Amino acid sequence: MKRQVFSLISMLSLLLVAGSAVAQSNRVVANVPFGFTVANNSLPAGTYSVETLSARDNRSLLLRGADDSSSMIISSIAAQSHKPTAKTKLVFNRYGDQYFLSQIWVEGATLGRELPKTSREKEVAKAMAQGPKPAQVEIVASLN
Repeated sequence: MKRQVFSLISMLSLLLVAGSAVAQSNRVVANVPFGFTVANNSLPAGTYSVETLSARDNRSLLLRGADDSSSMIISSIAAQSHKPTAKTKLVFNRYGDQYFLSQIWVEGATLGRELPKTSREKEVAKAMAQGPKPAQVEIVASLN
């Protein structure tokens, strides 16, 4: 009996580890129709991909432009949703006509990645505090 329980636990653990490795190796691709800021860098509108650097460390993300002219490593923190997200997407914080990449979500997941607000984004948010409310803009993405 103990051997069966141990085998069952081992099998479940293996499935969980394999499932998380697959979930973390997603490459999200989106066509962003506006210029935006990420990690204090301004990027033009275009097609971008975001992926984790390794299955062991999903905090470090590689953001790359389709033409490979723009690429950078960015740090992220975990974001959690109470229910699985309905679509793969990039989420931007919008302050007037300025956009800041904020979150990355994969369809069906309750865990995503969030980029900490930079000093520049905090400055813009403070300057806009008396004006129109900031908004979140979602860009539908695909998995590659």
